[in-house]
Amino acid sequence: MYAAIVRSFDSGPKYEKVAAPVPSGEHEALVDVLAAGLHLRVRAQANGSHYTSTDELPLIPGIDGVGRLPDGKLVYFVAADNALGSFADQTLIDLRRAVQLPADADPVLIAAAMNPAMSSWVTLRRRVQAKPGFKVLILGATGNSGQMAVQIAKHMGASQIIAAGRNPERLRSLTQLGADVVCRRSRDSGPEARRSLS
Repeated sequence: MYAAIVRSFDSGPKYEKVAAPVPSGEHEALVDVLAAGLHLRVRAQANGSHYTSTDELPLIPGIDGVGRLPDGKLVYFVAADNALGSFADQTLIDLRRAVQLPADADPVLIAAAMNPAMSSWVTLRRRVQAKPGFKVLILGATGNSGQMAVQIAKHMGASQIIAAGRNPERLRSLTQLGADVVCRRSRDSGPEARRSLS
């Protein structure tokens, strides 16, 4: 199989041929990786700057992805916390850290969206344990994670969602995703709350 291999944190990954890993535990399975998200977290992993970095090399980066199990089922998985990530043709997964997907799910969309979506979900569900009717201010709402946060907050029953960001075009689109109020922040001035951007 082929994989992106990091052999030094001073240079980028290289596309190399490597032996496929072999499942060894009761809950392990080998999946064919269909898509893997290139998140900021993955970039930090690949250059050794993320706080979870163990400096273990060589390293196959990638923290999650969508794969196909040997029985044909499609799954979203979170990679193990080791040097065998998801930027490979195949990887080992812990079935307890995988969720079966519908057969017609788009692997690329899911791989791209899950990590940004989980950051919002974990914050609202685990850290603050938001109850229906809560109010939330989302900073950086025009980025990918911020846009997902608006939708997740709406889904979780927020009574008011205030979305703040710099990109005026994306800010306008956030009301369609569930934002009640948008705040435009420019580099030259402080935040300016607006119910609509004209």
